[in-house]
Amino acid sequence: MNSHWQQVRDLFEAALEEAPPDPDAWLRARGIDSGVRREVVSLLEHHTRAGSFLSDSVVDRVPSLLEEDAPIFEAGTAVGHYRIDHELGRGAMGRVYRATDTRLGRAVALKALAPHLIGDASHRERLRREARAAAALTHSGICTVYALEEIDGQLFIASELVDGQTLRDEIGRGGPRSPDAVVATARELADALASAHAKGVVHRDFKPENIMRNADGRLKILDFGLARLQRAADAPAMAGATMPGALVGTPAYMSPEQLNGQPADARSDVFALGVVLYEYASGAHPFAAATPLAVAARVLESEPAPIASRSPQISAAVATLIDRCLRKSPSDRFDSAVAAAEALRAPAIAPSGSFISMWRVHQLVTMMLYVAVTTVAWWIKELLKPNAIVLGVFVALGIASAAGGVMRGHLIFTSVLNREHLTSERRRLRTPLLTLDLLIAAGGAVSGLMLVTARPLAGVLTVGLAVALALATIMMEPATTSAAFGHGAR
Repeated sequence: MNSHWQQVRDLFEAALEEAPPDPDAWLRARGIDSGVRREVVSLLEHHTRAGSFLSDSVVDRVPSLLEEDAPIFEAGTAVGHYRIDHELGRGAMGRVYRATDTRLGRAVALKALAPHLIGDASHRERLRREARAAAALTHSGICTVYALEEIDGQLFIASELVDGQTLRDEIGRGGPRSPDAVVATARELADALASAHAKGVVHRDFKPENIMRNADGRLKILDFGLARLQRAADAPAMAGATMPGALVGTPAYMSPEQLNGQPADARSDVFALGVVLYEYASGAHPFAAATPLAVAARVLESEPAPIASRSPQISAAVATLIDRCLRKSPSDRFDSAVAAAEALRAPAIAPSGSFISMWRVHQLVTMMLYVAVTTVAWWIKELLKPNAIVLGVFVALGIASAAGGVMRGHLIFTSVLNREHLTSERRRLRTPLLTLDLLIAAGGAVSGLMLVTARPLAGVLTVGLAVALALATIMMEPATTSAAFGHGAR
């Protein structure tokens, strides 16, 4: 019996790793007997259902919460001064209808809020506050809330009707995105979110399904919170509060702190913005995995591949912005979409062959400084022998210079032969190289100071060489890197 369950467990784990489209056929091809096959297939089905809630908002996956008591209107039904045309869909807040405002003669999206959200008087009042805050958002990239109506004891939200397709539809069609398309999309979404964040409103369910491209090609953000707002504009004492039990987003687009149950703020929207832009630019979710549970685990534990490695065609400025949005710690991201939008508007120096050549020359010059400092340390060792301190400094300098030279040589070769990975390699080696350069400079300075009493001029020149290496690393290298790879590059 133990061997039976050991085989089931091994096959189950192997199936999770390979994610075959037809597990039963996959098992048959391996000659697994029917009893073991049934156990493994059953485990896989339960595993998939256990994680499926992470792909969508929970209410969207449990429509019975709405079907039991949500108002259902047929075409032609009059609801106050609105005439129902047809149902558009349903979501976490209730059913949405295309309707006509008969007083103004315009088409609207009329959302009938689910009664379980408004049954308590305090809930209804909070909805009113949050609807007023959402209605105050007048940016062209945000779907406008027209009114919060109370009709026959039911609450309805009338908002702008956006005809078009969702960003999810665009992503689903695949194909490479041009650099201009990615920049334009990033700017539109960041500007719209910035408008909301500037007024203290947080979306908290920012995802491709909640972004529409209308007939004129402009993007519109839908479902701006309401029950998911962080803070109503006129209720600072309620900051961060939502209705008890209210859902606060779609886990595949939640930030690590949201998945950990911590309060969400503007920086959570910034994380979701990074996920959406990454997915739009590359066609792949940055934390893609075989199961929704694995996606959530990667959001919490894994670093995504730099967007430049997936979409090398996009500008360095946009790549830097997306990578920063996706950092695990909220303090490492932009404080809000306002800062992200400003970063996109900042003038960026486009990478050019001459600037990249200058960056490579800087790497070579720094490697020559390593050789010079180490050679001088050897000369001082020979001059002042026997001296254990000078000998130790020389040995340490030799090791550090060799390591630094290999790293910088690796970067030069990567820039020539494997450019798409240069951004990630440069960032990975930045801290080790900075540390080595400062240690080499310190060792050179120590050697020079020990030589000052015997050879003052040579000692001073040695200290000056060490200082030059330190300044080249601290002051010159950031400038050449920014010139070569764009504003904000490191």
